[in-house]
Amino acid sequence: MKVSIITVSYNSAKTLQDTIDSVGNQTYPNIEYIIVDGKSNDGTVEIIKKNNCTVSKWISERDKGLYDAMNKGIKMATGDIVGIINSDDFYSSSQSISAIVDAFKGHEVECVFADVEFVRPSNLNKTIRYYSSRNFAPWKFRFGYMPAHPTFFTFRKNFEKYDYYKTYYKIAADFELLTRFLLINKLSYHYIPMSIIKMRTGGVSTASLDSKIVINKESLIALRENGVRSNYLFLYSRYLTKVFSFFPQVKKMYSGKKN
Repeated sequence: MKVSIITVSYNSAKTLQDTIDSVGNQTYPNIEYIIVDGKSNDGTVEIIKKNNCTVSKWISERDKGLYDAMNKGIKMATGDIVGIINSDDFYSSSQSISAIVDAFKGHEVECVFADVEFVRPSNLNKTIRYYSSRNFAPWKFRFGYMPAHPTFFTFRKNFEKYDYYKTYYKIAADFELLTRFLLINKLSYHYIPMSIIKMRTGGVSTASLDSKIVINKESLIALRENGVRSNYLFLYSRYLTKVFSFFPQVKKMYSGKKN
């Protein structure tokens, strides 16, 4: 099974090498790695060029935004399954892609996802938040819940059949696509109970209160676009439960688990 991994970059010279190294260190042998760069001018392209042993295909040209670039990468892909890793993220271990492929083979599903760790840019070894997809269910999209998008892999043919990322969203096109794939079209899925990606804090969807407002506004639009009833009260209520991802001890106490 061939795996296509796509990274979208723009002026990512400070972090891209870590992303490339984490792909190159994967033990799974059949990986196609594609980088879609938005015409960077900070040395990103030079980093891509010097990693030709890991990078299978790349382009550097202006695009219409993050999701337009993702779509370009997916259309360049030739793998059976496709996943996306951001240019400031990196795989948690060398076994991450092997775990994804084993899940596809062992469970005969259309989609696979797992967990994400958030780390500070100043200390990549310290996890400050753990995002678990364990309790995800498609009906929870109505409340703004979604599996961790950076861990999401699906067959390339599903993009061709059910369409790509909607480029008129600024932040929530991933939420809209997962809603469309998992809730509306009911694609089968399997959850892997492990972290496969580490994300630096400060990304487009985690940076500010303004971003949160845009995310919820666009999420509501995405739900309504797909015929799913929701409202802002439902969407904002999920932030009450997110506090548990910062305090593992509290989460264990309320779930009945003991050290």
